[in-house]
Amino acid sequence: MAQDMTEKELLKMELDQLKKEVKNERQMVSKTGKELKEYIESMAGEDPLLKGVPEDKNPFKEKGGCTIS
Repeated sequence: MAQDMTEKELLKMELDQLKKEVKNERQMVSKTGKELKEYIESMAGEDPLLKGVPEDKNPFKEKGGCTIS
């Protein structure tokens, strides 16, 4: 996509993106890192990657075997 655009169009697209990014509220990593860690630890009990998925609720378990006769 970017290969089809002129340099002016690319610069305008980059400028538009920067205008969007400058509006984002910034927070200190020391604060957000702590909040993220607390959230992860609070949700660990519900995480299927840590806890596992019960066999009866696993949509990827094999339904049946293959029989060769």
